[in-house]
Amino acid sequence: MLRTDAPGTEAAPRTRLRWWTELPLILLVYGAYSAGRLLARGDVTSAVDHGLAILRVEKFFYLNAEHPLNRLFTREPWIGIPADFWYASLHYMVTPAILVWLFRSRAVRYRAARTWLMASTFIGLIGFTLLPTCPPRLLSASHGFVDTMAQYSDYGWWGGEASAPRGLGGMTNQYAAMPSLHCGWALWCGVMLWMYGGTRLTKVAGVLYPLITTIVVMGTANHYFLDAVAGFVVMGVGFLLTRPLLRLADTMRVRLGVRPVAPATKGSHGAGSSIVSAGCQTSPGERIPRQRKAPATPGTAEPGARPPGAEEGASPPGAGDGAPAAAR
Repeated sequence: MLRTDAPGTEAAPRTRLRWWTELPLILLVYGAYSAGRLLARGDVTSAVDHGLAILRVEKFFYLNAEHPLNRLFTREPWIGIPADFWYASLHYMVTPAILVWLFRSRAVRYRAARTWLMASTFIGLIGFTLLPTCPPRLLSASHGFVDTMAQYSDYGWWGGEASAPRGLGGMTNQYAAMPSLHCGWALWCGVMLWMYGGTRLTKVAGVLYPLITTIVVMGTANHYFLDAVAGFVVMGVGFLLTRPLLRLADTMRVRLGVRPVAPATKGSHGAGSSIVSAGCQTSPGERIPRQRKAPATPGTAEPGARPPGAEEGASPPGAGDGAPAAAR
């Protein structure tokens, strides 16, 4: 899916990515995500109407898996409590961990993966703003949902207001249910694990993580099934926008005069090269301190070395034959 060697993408980063430039960018996007959830509260009446409309559509098409799952999580604490911990923590731990892993060990693919995640997150913020939605747990009790986060709040750090720590529930938007970025981000994590994990265990985790997250968000009554579907669709749209956004970013760098740094290639500092680092050269015959001489390859001689059989003090062939110096 995210083939960086496909047409229109680069085979290697054209600019060197540094953690001190990536970290503020990631924090900026996460800050926008949190602020967007906080500010896009919307009208509570409209949010409830949207939630009930989604529930009616699901019931019409027999998609309302939230009810049986929520009853199971409510009745069985050994399922409900781990599910609450899953919902309250992994969303904020697994995604950053995979970003760091990609940055450190899959740098060629990191830029496209990061852009995909960020683009999808911003699309999700638009959804929160335009379609505030009441989650199942905040509907009236007559609709048959129980807030498992509130039921099992004594076992965790959260209170009765979603996954926010106790006393901080007022700092989050509880009506930002559509789309579910819990499910969207989990899908992104699953794709990264499947494509770049390299082992059977990571591929299994790549499948199970978004699947279990989807079950958890419904069983805890934090999202409808269609919220999860919308989260997956948002990730799909973000994926389609990734390549154009990378091209746009490269164009902006050119216009701003930012010089791309070519990635190091094998042999760029080999024997006979006077390049010490990008843009810096040594004078002929000059060596930096403690620089090792490159081993001579068969059929070549080090600069200044006498050919085999030549006596010390003998002139090289062509010397003194009257030829111009430039032609010797």
